[in-house]
Amino acid sequence: MSNPVTSMLRLSQSLTSIAKSLRLSWSVLFLVTVGLTVGWARIAQAESPETAPPQIKDILTQIDAAANRRDVKGVMQFYGGNFKNSDGLNRGSMEKALAQLWQRYPQLNYRTELKDWKSEGNAIVAETVTYITGTKPSDGMALKLESTMRSRQRIENQKIAQQEILGERTQQMSGANPPSIDVQLPEQVRPGQAFNFDVIVKEPLGDNLLLGAALEDPIKPDLYTKPSDFKLDLLPAGGIFKQGKAPTKAEDHWLSAVLVRKDGMTMVTQRLQVVDRPTTSTKSAR
Repeated sequence: MSNPVTSMLRLSQSLTSIAKSLRLSWSVLFLVTVGLTVGWARIAQAESPETAPPQIKDILTQIDAAANRRDVKGVMQFYGGNFKNSDGLNRGSMEKALAQLWQRYPQLNYRTELKDWKSEGNAIVAETVTYITGTKPSDGMALKLESTMRSRQRIENQKIAQQEILGERTQQMSGANPPSIDVQLPEQVRPGQAFNFDVIVKEPLGDNLLLGAALEDPIKPDLYTKPSDFKLDLLPAGGIFKQGKAPTKAEDHWLSAVLVRKDGMTMVTQRLQVVDRPTTSTKSAR
């Protein structure tokens, strides 16, 4: 009978390459969710979705429809030539990444909800949430993806001009029984503030071994196509428990974790905002 530790470590060698591929896909996925829900200005005295001008809802509906049929040109027609977002992306990098993403994931489904809106001169600023789900075959396994992006958007002359991302989480699962997880991470911290990043497996492990890894990356345009590498290690407890310290300057980071056992794998990435003045709840994400 083979040593279970040796078997799991051998398994980790093949799963590491799969997880790295997933991380690349997720990085591009963030780009498309960014592109579908954009924003910039902080909303004061926001109005409810029911009172929104018809053109707001129409734009969001048309972008979702174009994304659901994988129509890159159809999506990009709603972006201004000088489009920019808070991660340093522009119109050209978005279009390229969309084409790459839909080659890897031809069955993604998009749904965007308008949360609130506000007029600013000739522009409209709105907060939206986009939900993305889908599956992808990979090495004989079905990969299931779930992603949520919350952001504010500025629309000028029926074109998306600017963007600020408020929160995001993407989770991908594969195998017969991927680990169910609970993620503990604040949405916002101050520069230099300590924080915890805990990813806990909900089910009892019993005699099962657990492999995992965690990463923290400052969000930069090149990470959308060239993600950081990582190595899976044998975990002594039922999850990943990390303590981090925010950088001394205000910038967003991606916190990622992958957990692997013999019957499945789960990978999650969440955004951590490092801001001078936190404006949203710092409760842990679930």
